[in-house]
Amino acid sequence: MKALQFQDAGKLTLADIEIPKIGDDEILVALRSVGICHSDFELLEGRYIIPFEYPIIPGHEWSGEVAEVGRNVTGFATGDRVLGECVIGMDHFGFSISGAAAEYFVVRPEWLHKVPDELTDSQAALVEPFSCAYFAAMRAGNVNASDTVVVFGAGPIGLSCVAVAATLGARVIAAEPDAARGSLARRLGAEDVLDPTSAGFAEQILDLTGGRGASVVMEASGQPAAMAATLEVAGFNGRLVNIGIDVGRSATAKLGLIQSKQLQIRGTIGSPGVWQDTLRFLARSGLDLTPMITSRFPLERATEAYDAARRTDRNVKVHIENGARS
Repeated sequence: MKALQFQDAGKLTLADIEIPKIGDDEILVALRSVGICHSDFELLEGRYIIPFEYPIIPGHEWSGEVAEVGRNVTGFATGDRVLGECVIGMDHFGFSISGAAAEYFVVRPEWLHKVPDELTDSQAALVEPFSCAYFAAMRAGNVNASDTVVVFGAGPIGLSCVAVAATLGARVIAAEPDAARGSLARRLGAEDVLDPTSAGFAEQILDLTGGRGASVVMEASGQPAAMAATLEVAGFNGRLVNIGIDVGRSATAKLGLIQSKQLQIRGTIGSPGVWQDTLRFLARSGLDLTPMITSRFPLERATEAYDAARRTDRNVKVHIENGARS
């Protein structure tokens, strides 16, 4: 079969390897669609957050179809459309465990969820990043039509934050300097888009909110300056959720605003315990996240897909497909 392999730091290739064999408690899945994430490049560069060994097959944002089940497996059958969680105890699927960027790959049933009929294969492969935004919205607490939500960043997670907040009924303001990504944010529900690097950005937020500031702020850019700015655009009793990742950098922040505005600040990591809720939310709401898929490549052109994904000036989310229903 064909599989995208990271063979060493900086070395990726489309390899011909044997179809893996499953154990009695395992499932063989045929790939339908898999997204490329920024963390995949960290893995390729040899600096992922947990130990791993090359060669490794990436791919943790995926959808597929059950091709074979082990004799001890219950609850899944050949032909089921599935997707899977990527944090497996101390291991990460697609990082320390070979992932989904292959014609076939092995999973365990406890990682899997069945794809609702309402979702296409492409939509299902976006559930992993969207689940992070859904979890953040739940951590913000009762986001609804009474809220004004400011979302920093319009990458896949930020756009997902825009989409979930808007679907919950909130007024959403996207803080994003790139015009194309700002346009995507509008397609996914943002009513206004502002450049957070422009002079007077915080004052613009106040103008748009009648002087109140944002009741909810979701920071998804991972930029220290944006993290600091969340304190300034939040209103009194504002609920702040930090999703974007940055370790080591710093920025000057007006920390006294935490007390004077009585802010509630939370951080989130991943999407623990919310995958079934996320799937129900997407199935019932009809929310379509596929506008953020800016390029699609067949598995045979997987290395080209990675070249495209590096071009963040042109692409937001790149998918590798293998017979996917878009």
